[in-house]
Amino acid sequence: MEETRNIAPMKLEVILAIVHNEKAAYYSSLIQSSQANLHLTIPAKGTSHLILDYLGLSEKPKSLIISIVRADQSAGLIDLLDQTFKKGKNYKGVAFTVPMSSVIGTLMYGFLSNDRRTVKEKA
Repeated sequence: MEETRNIAPMKLEVILAIVHNEKAAYYSSLIQSSQANLHLTIPAKGTSHLILDYLGLSEKPKSLIISIVRADQSAGLIDLLDQTFKKGKNYKGVAFTVPMSSVIGTLMYGFLSNDRRTVKEKA
């Protein structure tokens, strides 16, 4: 007979960070340090590229980092990213979170929330 596990779910949030392309790996590791298990980095452009193209100037390429974090970790992570954005010109970026309304499956929730209690163990 399999043991039932009662796990009080912690709400999850999607964090989106738009950063300079050359700093994407740095920010990805910074986000991962806050127990985020899932990262997706996508090439992106800022909104100012239209004006810069018109003037014949070039813009630094951007990266969009999408991660899943626990709600109790997100405020601290946003503060950490905000402090890092203030380090200098090459560290500039934008970050925000969006709440997730549901996750299907205990194992998927356990992976996304970095909760090891949901892992099935063989008897």
